[in-house]
Amino acid sequence: MDLGLKEKIILITGGAGSRGSIGETIVKALAQEGAIPVILDRNDRGHEYARELNEAGTDATFYQLDLTSADSIKEAVTSAIEKYGRIDAVINNVGVNDGVGLDASPEEFMHSLKLNMVSYFLTVKYALPKLKESKGSILNVGSKVAVTGQGGTSGYAASKGGVLALTREWAVDLINDGIRVNALMIAECFTPAYDNWLKTLANPEDKLNAITSKIPLGRRMTTTNEIADTVLFLISGRSSHTTGQYVFVDGGYVHLDRALLTEN
Repeated sequence: MDLGLKEKIILITGGAGSRGSIGETIVKALAQEGAIPVILDRNDRGHEYARELNEAGTDATFYQLDLTSADSIKEAVTSAIEKYGRIDAVINNVGVNDGVGLDASPEEFMHSLKLNMVSYFLTVKYALPKLKESKGSILNVGSKVAVTGQGGTSGYAASKGGVLALTREWAVDLINDGIRVNALMIAECFTPAYDNWLKTLANPEDKLNAITSKIPLGRRMTTTNEIADTVLFLISGRSSHTTGQYVFVDGGYVHLDRALLTEN
């Protein structure tokens, strides 16, 4: 299916995660669709990713910046606009489940909010004039933690809850501009970071089995490719009448009846 993303300018925050991460997988998927990824991330891996895409014949740009800095975000978005003259979509993907809980300092809590939520606001704020011109779309990557809680991660949970509120608020604010705003909700997705966490445990295989046994559809983790496929659909014209929605890509983990998990 042609998603109509060819030569579209797509800003994506957190796109320079490790190989196989959600961000890196989305960047590759954008390139495969012929879109032009503009990666905003602090990690210098982004230089390598952009270079690889350029060498493969795909236009891509990387801006290395601190996504907790309003000035840095403004500078990067402004540079992207100067280079390309337009923005067709924003994918707010950056996020770190940083374990900033009730025992954290006020400074740590505020830093978590800045990275995991305020960066979303700032990226959209500075991209908005061009999004209005293109009647583009905004996709906020969310987490089950916003609706289920997790424990020990107040900053991340508050941020992701705020991201959901912003999604609906912006969908209302921007509806007369023809800009669609949606959130993609992730539960148990197998990423390099998830794998690294498992490896810190005494019995990682047992823990993984315990987690996957609670995922109704297929008793398996969501893949990053499944996340990327849904992201691309939601920013594309193929979802042209969808806005203000929280789309869960989680194999039924959050909502389906746990009776489904009963052993036969």
